[in-house]
Amino acid sequence: MRATSPLRCSTEDPALASPAIAFSHVSKRYPEGFEALRDASFVVDAGDFACVTGHSGAGKTTALKLVPVVERPTAGSVVVNGQNVGALRRGAIPFLRRNLGLVFQDQKLLHDRSVIENVMLPLVVCGSAPADAARRARAALDKVGLAGREKSLPIALSGGEQQRLCIARAVANRPSIVLADEPTSNLDPDAAAEVMAIFKAFHQVGVTVVVATHDAALVERFATRVIHLSHGRVTDAPQEAAGA
Repeated sequence: MRATSPLRCSTEDPALASPAIAFSHVSKRYPEGFEALRDASFVVDAGDFACVTGHSGAGKTTALKLVPVVERPTAGSVVVNGQNVGALRRGAIPFLRRNLGLVFQDQKLLHDRSVIENVMLPLVVCGSAPADAARRARAALDKVGLAGREKSLPIALSGGEQQRLCIARAVANRPSIVLADEPTSNLDPDAAAEVMAIFKAFHQVGVTVVVATHDAALVERFATRVIHLSHGRVTDAPQEAAGA
């Protein structure tokens, strides 16, 4: 087990530790009045495999969406690699996201394009030459075990394979942080373990991984840090896990 520091309390100065992600007194209230996060403070250090856990509606998805500025906090600060992302201008957000790998529940796979084209498209949009995008896409597909399926359409893949395709698309640009929201929720236990093992492999080469999940068995098996949310608040649940 890799030694990890405990989850830091909100009174610690995040700038001193230079974490990959730091939430400081973050709240998120939606227009209809629902408060998804309430004064939440936590850090994820560079190189952590962090799992955000909690009941349905605890605020897990909202917490992950604040990191790439899919949502903005109502109060408090979200700092990613030293940058207060909640204060970013709209035009700067795409540059932030180039260093993030995002695997959200709405997969948004392009079902009229092949597996490799799905992985290449974000790279080309970000300015990669087609040949370089194809090379990176093939490398990413190989890492998730889909090297032999690059010409297939997504509909021909199993649920677990589609999730692996989403991971390949997320990591093809070699991000320093990967965020995944309930990536195993629709998978059987074996496929879920395979997907988590892929995230663990990226973690082992230095990528910071943050996974929102309610699966306690997967948390126990893979996480090096646990952030437990209950009704939008960070609780005093155990903050370190016996990750492999």
